[in-house]
Amino acid sequence: MKSISVVLTAAFVLAASSAFADSRVFIIANQSDGYGIDQCLARGEKCGAHAALSYCKSRAFDQAVAYRRVDPDEVTGSVPTSGGACHHGKCDEFVAITCQR
Repeated sequence: MKSISVVLTAAFVLAASSAFADSRVFIIANQSDGYGIDQCLARGEKCGAHAALSYCKSRAFDQAVAYRRVDPDEVTGSVPTSGGACHHGKCDEFVAITCQR
C-alpha cells in the first residue's frame, strides 16, 4: 500500500512540474549568412535543432521545443513589414524559437 502512494505522489509531482515549466518564444531575425543554419531554422528542419538549442542555452533555458519561420502577420506590430525590412532588394525574415526550462 505504501508503494502505491509513493508512485502516485511521484506521478503528481512530475505532472505538476511539467505544467509549471517556464516556456518562452523568442522572435529573431533570420540572417542569410550563407551557412544554411538560418534556412534549417526557418523551415523547422532537423538541421536547425542545434542552433535553436544553442540559442536557448545562451538565454539560460534547458531545451528548444520548437523553431520555425514567422510570418510577419502572426506578430502584430512587433515585426516590421516588408517595407521597412528590405535592403538592396532582399527582405528580412524572422524565426520563432520556443525555449523551455
